[in-house]
Amino acid sequence: MGILGELFITVGVIALLFLGWQVWLGNLLEGNEQQGQAIALSHEWGKGDIVTPAPPPAEREDPGPPAIGEAPGNAVQFANMIIPRFGADYQRPVAEGIGFYDVLDLGVGHYPGTEMPGEVGNAAFAAHRTGDGSAFFDIDKLTVGDSIYVEMEAGWYRYIFRGLEYVHPTGVGVLAPVPQFPGVEPTDRILTLTSCNPIYTANERIIAYALYDTWYPRAAGVVPDEIAGLVAATAAS
Repeated sequence: MGILGELFITVGVIALLFLGWQVWLGNLLEGNEQQGQAIALSHEWGKGDIVTPAPPPAEREDPGPPAIGEAPGNAVQFANMIIPRFGADYQRPVAEGIGFYDVLDLGVGHYPGTEMPGEVGNAAFAAHRTGDGSAFFDIDKLTVGDSIYVEMEAGWYRYIFRGLEYVHPTGVGVLAPVPQFPGVEPTDRILTLTSCNPIYTANERIIAYALYDTWYPRAAGVVPDEIAGLVAATAAS
């Protein structure tokens, strides 16, 4: 009985250590690694160019319609996601696809077949809330009016958060060009974030919706004032 008790205790300790790695230490390390990948791609795009904070909207020239990129091949990183609500230094890499091992364990995935950032319709993305860096851990903390930026080679695309929805795992209607209205022709530029809910489970999906506001062409040499500090720190790192 004593030996059996010691075995149970050992197994329990190992299980706790594994959970601690999955939920905390490993998650932290993976999040830092993902941030490093985002910084590296931003460096590649910026090529050391100096950018300045954009003037207030009333004083800013109309940037024109947003540039629309083409979706790359599966697991190819093509963007960074910057969400100030998640932290002043938060940025995560975005790759094409939603494969568990080749995309979502490395950051944020873009649903194939949905629109690209800046395009009319629904640009939809997925990421984990727990494990593998927990890119969307704080998705439920978003509040109306929060900015969500997608950085691409052409520039920064700003979306404004509008609300949350909770659906079953089979609720794929959130990926329609007009979410939950399949077959309806879109007129807005929508961004949709999806993740598992509640935390530590996959019983349902939490969905965050945002609407396109504007974009900041990289060629103009200005960045959104809200993330100017992050961009400067990234360039200096």
